[in-house]
Order: sequence, then structure tokens, then C-alpha cells
Amino acid sequence: MLSTERDYKRGGERFPIPSQGEVEGKLLMFEVVAVTCLQQLLVQRDSHLVRRLRQRLLRNLKERCAPLKLCGNDEKAAKEFALHLLEAACEEAREERR
Repeated sequence: MLSTERDYKRGGERFPIPSQGEVEGKLLMFEVVAVTCLQQLLVQRDSHLVRRLRQRLLRNLKERCAPLKLCGNDEKAAKEFALHLLEAACEEAREERR
């Protein structure tokens, strides 16, 4: 997405600002990969798996957000989005089992 190679190009090509479509496309790709992987994991029907995934998710998110120095609202929003994504994957897995 962001590349130092763009600095050497002329005109608008050198600006390292991604388009909204690039950002949305990458977010969609990450979401699809994450949901697909979670669904596959959740098929195992381990009752403690979701709890462990949730705990690890929150811990990893906190570790990843710390160096970014996000404000409290942004960190909270990231956690809510991650937990919503996990819940959506759980719901999809439950529906597939039926």
C-alpha cells in the first residue's frame, strides 16, 4: 500500500496516499480471511475455544495498539470491531452446523 518507491515517481504517482477503494479492498480481504479461518476453527466444537480465542484476541490487540499510541476511543473501537468479527464468525459456524 505505502511504498518508498513512489517517492521517485513524477506527478500524482508519487503520493503515498491509498485510495478509499484500496483501503476498503484490503479491509474486506482481511475480514474474509479472518472469518474463514475462524469458521474452520470453530467447527471443532470445543466449548473453551471461543473463550480462549477471545482472550488471546484482546491481549494481542492491546499489544499491537500500544506502539501506535491510539487514543482511548480508537482502541475501544478496534476492540469492539474485533469482538464483533469474532461473534460473526461464531454465528456463521453455528449456522453451518445446523
